[in-house]
Amino acid sequence: MLDRSNDTLKKLANGDRQVIKTLYANVFPKISIYVLKNKGREEDAEDVFQKLLMQVIARYKTKTFTIESTIEGFLYVAGTNLWKRELNKKKRRVTNNEIVELVSEEDDFVLAALEQERWELFQEKLNKISENCKMLLKLFFKKTPYKEIVKKLGYKSDNVVRQRIFNCKSQLSKVIKSDVRYNELKEL
Repeated sequence: MLDRSNDTLKKLANGDRQVIKTLYANVFPKISIYVLKNKGREEDAEDVFQKLLMQVIARYKTKTFTIESTIEGFLYVAGTNLWKRELNKKKRRVTNNEIVELVSEEDDFVLAALEQERWELFQEKLNKISENCKMLLKLFFKKTPYKEIVKKLGYKSDNVVRQRIFNCKSQLSKVIKSDVRYNELKEL
C-alpha cells in the first residue's frame, strides 16, 4: 500500500520503482476499465497511464504541488480527464474533413497539465462552499433530474432547485475567481 500522497508523489518524481509498480497495480486497472468502457482499447489505457505518469512527474519537477486527496484518486481523475481529452481530439479529427493541424506532443502535454491544474482549483474551491451547495452542485453536475434533487434534498419544487443551483454556481464562481491562480490559469 502507498504511504501519504505527497510522499508518494515525491518518490514517483524521483523514479522510485516500487511506487511505480504499486501505482500500476492499484490505479492502472481502474483507468483501464474506464477507457475500455469509453470507446477505448487496452493499448489506449496503457498510453493514457504512461502519459499521465509522465505529466505528473514533469509537473511536480517544474513546480512542486500537493495533493489533497489520495494519490490513487488524484491519478484516477487525472487519467479519466486525459482520456476524455484524447476522445475529444479524435472526434475533432474525424468530424473535420479539412486538414487538421495536429497539436505537438509537447503542447498537448502542457495543455493537459494546465487542464489538470484548473480541475484541482475547481475541486479545491468546491470544498470551500457550504455542504448543501456542494451536494446540490455535485448532483447537478451528474445531470440528476431536478425532480430527483427535490426528493433527495427536500426542496419544495423544481423552481426552488433551479434558483438554489444558480445561487450555488454564483457562489462557487465568486470563490474561484477570487483566487490568484484563477487569472493565471484563465489566460493560458
